[in-house]
Amino acid sequence: MQCFGVFLAVIFVISEPVYAFIPSKDQIVQPEKVASQKDEDQPAFDLWGRTFSRKEAHDLLKTAKGRELLSPKNGAVKIDQALLHLGKKSFYEETFGNEVFLTDILGAFNGPLTIENFQKAVKGLNGKGTTNLQVELAETVTIGRKTYKKGTKVDTGFDVAKGSNEVLGLPMVRSEGRLKVGLSCAACHATVDPINKKVIEGVVNTDANFGLLLALGTNTTAYFARTEIASLKDYIRNLDKTVVTSEGKKEPLPDPKALEEAVDDSVIKWPKGNFDITSDFISNPTQIPDSFTLGDHPYSWSGFAMAGPFKGLSALNNAVHAQGSDLTTIADASRALLGIDKEVYLGTQLQNSANRKYRFVPNKGLKPSEFFAQVDPTPEAPGVSKAITLPTYPRSSLVSPNGLIVSSPGTNVGEQNNAMSAFQNTFVPPKAPIKITDGERRLGQQVFSRGSCITCHAGSFYTNNKIIPVEKIGTEPSRAIGLRKAGEFLTEPLIYSPDTPVPVPKYALVLKVPTGGFDPNQIKLAFGIGKTKGGYKVPSLIGLYWSSPYLHDGGVAVGANAKNQLGIAGTLNKGVLPDPYNSLRALVDKNLRSQVVKVNESTESLRKSNVTGQGHEYWVDGSTGFSQQEQDALIKYLLTLKQ
Repeated sequence: MQCFGVFLAVIFVISEPVYAFIPSKDQIVQPEKVASQKDEDQPAFDLWGRTFSRKEAHDLLKTAKGRELLSPKNGAVKIDQALLHLGKKSFYEETFGNEVFLTDILGAFNGPLTIENFQKAVKGLNGKGTTNLQVELAETVTIGRKTYKKGTKVDTGFDVAKGSNEVLGLPMVRSEGRLKVGLSCAACHATVDPINKKVIEGVVNTDANFGLLLALGTNTTAYFARTEIASLKDYIRNLDKTVVTSEGKKEPLPDPKALEEAVDDSVIKWPKGNFDITSDFISNPTQIPDSFTLGDHPYSWSGFAMAGPFKGLSALNNAVHAQGSDLTTIADASRALLGIDKEVYLGTQLQNSANRKYRFVPNKGLKPSEFFAQVDPTPEAPGVSKAITLPTYPRSSLVSPNGLIVSSPGTNVGEQNNAMSAFQNTFVPPKAPIKITDGERRLGQQVFSRGSCITCHAGSFYTNNKIIPVEKIGTEPSRAIGLRKAGEFLTEPLIYSPDTPVPVPKYALVLKVPTGGFDPNQIKLAFGIGKTKGGYKVPSLIGLYWSSPYLHDGGVAVGANAKNQLGIAGTLNKGVLPDPYNSLRALVDKNLRSQVVKVNESTESLRKSNVTGQGHEYWVDGSTGFSQQEQDALIKYLLTLKQ
């Protein structure tokens, strides 16, 4: 009877109608051609980040020892067309159920921004496509000191491809008799070419306006741990509005209106193209990274995703969905990570949920966790997303920041994460529209070496795959220790074998993720633990033209007019996209950078978000003996690098 119930649950989940845009080959900008790779050299297996080519796998599978090595029971992931197909489908379509958190709890599409008005905006394009969908507000709202009037069209930064009726990366799911909107990877890691309106895979959605999207939600409070909220006690207005804590004590909840106003005022200051992934009560969003991931490990701005399949890329994909887009998933660890009791944490998040079904009412005889258990659409997993608990839950590990692995029923554990990793590793940037002569390329390469850029940006992918201490790189310090609490909560990384079905059966095979080859100091830097102050990962330079503005906070931004369009304030805040050439010049030119930093620091919203454009002060200009010609050659060289 129990098995039949699980079967029905699987059928129900899979049968939910999903409306998402998955581009055809003709709707995708074709990448720049790279050196052809023989079929026998194509990757066939991944074993904890070690890749085996088809030829190597063919030879190994002839022996019993080789078959054991490349078995899923040993952690091996087979890379074939079926996996790549699943990767593409998941990249564009899979939300893992985050539409429940975004729509029903946070209310991102239940306030001034509505699903109906999103659909109206798309329809108004008449199939032409856009890089910035402008959506009409359904009601007037005041956030901070600014009023947004009903009928005003706001920049969402979301893209619509030519001929499409859906927003790129915003799948719509019909569930519980209503439409809900979720986020897939494509919302951040793909964009639409401004000229032909085709999709460019792997490119940063530079103007995605997530701060505005969150601020216009009716219950942005659900995101309070990632904003400038010093203490919930500062927002308590009614001592009678209480919850019973895990220890059986009564504790008051913060006033939902007062806390909502504070959270809204914090997130709306985020620059476009930025998102805060650290639950540290500090507003310090990072720039969305590109997805030209091959060779660019360890992953994320701090390099915390380093272990497990695909050199940690699957751990990064999992982190985005297992925690980043559903903050109810950390409730069981909220005491360790946030210093807040689980019941207070959930009660704070749910007391003003957009959908009444998910709205917790204090003093009704139930703890928040008991109420949540009654309405949770995924009772088998913490939070509202489709996930499985690892044996280490709720502890953090190098393969999961909260002990969860997002996995849809009917798939295998982590299969969709692994599929997206394999798919992302095929991304190659389109050719940059930069004219460069052979002489300029040679000179640029010489400057790259003479300027010591090659010290960190070495090898085929122009990265040494290291994490640099924040004191050395000089970038914003609060962001470097944003994962400290998760790092102090780390435990041994365990995961189920990749052939384990979901739901996970009893006595499923548990594997220990190999970490013996990792430098302990690099792990400490990634999480900002021990005696370190944290660090920043050296990124690959592949696709630089498509990833401006620069640095981890995206603060090095200059528009086409280098005199007037300086910093985030002079570009993205004014609806102007950063110019790759001028922005990269600001990265290496001391004088231009100082102007950019000055503008950023003079802008209140950027100061409050800790976005400065400081750090990485390795100059290639007159101050270090380089001519203008040499600087220009370096910039052109960097913008045209390819694998």
